[in-house]
Amino acid sequence: MTSFAIEAKSLSRRFNAFTAVDSIDLAVETGQFFGFLGPNGAGKSTTIKMLTGLLAPTSGSIRILGQDLISNPVEVKRSIGVVPEGMALFGKLTASEYLHFVGRMYGLDKRTTAQRTEELLEFMSLADQPKKLIADYSHGMGKKLALAAAVIHGPKVLFLDEPFEGVDAIAAGTLKSMLQGMIARGATIFLTSHVLEIVERLCTHIAIIDRGHIVANGSLDELRAGVRTRLRSEAEDQTIDPSARLTLEEIFLSIVGTERGPTEHEQELAWLS
Repeated sequence: MTSFAIEAKSLSRRFNAFTAVDSIDLAVETGQFFGFLGPNGAGKSTTIKMLTGLLAPTSGSIRILGQDLISNPVEVKRSIGVVPEGMALFGKLTASEYLHFVGRMYGLDKRTTAQRTEELLEFMSLADQPKKLIADYSHGMGKKLALAAAVIHGPKVLFLDEPFEGVDAIAAGTLKSMLQGMIARGATIFLTSHVLEIVERLCTHIAIIDRGHIVANGSLDELRAGVRTRLRSEAEDQTIDPSARLTLEEIFLSIVGTERGPTEHEQELAWLS
């Protein structure tokens, strides 16, 4: 029997008359590195906020590791880690103070919290300025600290909203290595990112949301096969060679472009021509 770490059924979120997420279904198996993609405003961050208990759904159900999020919010949140959009760090603390606070909030004892704080700061290359306030951190340093705080308690499910934004190549390599290590130890990761090359390298399964609807869902090979079949069946000229190995960027543009129609891609700015 398949074990699901994340299950959402008929999940919706409306803001007055606007529907940001419209009755979506998601099922992420335990141990998957799952990529969640979509254009700006498609509903990605709203979905993550609902899956992590930061935003109440208008309708639908959510189960994390078999537990109902609405009925058992505290128990669920103890078992997950989150790097949200905006990070929400405490600027007047040092990195060490912040990680000690987060570790204790998750119920870790003082000794374990201190040990993991030291290890995480070293791993993230944040230990060289121990008295520096978070408010003085660069955006990339803040991202690394937010990820450290999200994993200090050893979560079984990790939600990442644009974790590589503003992170330099060296730091990105460190983070990717850590995330792959978590997957190897059986954790589940739910990642949204606009950096499609990273998603393609890390994720085994992908869902694409557009205008609040899931328009594609499956393994990368399944999405690639589906797009290739469609391209071969269409009579008009194609800019993508259907016989070639499609990149995730080509898959994404083909699927989302089909949903949005050709006019959005064909529009030109005459004054730049």
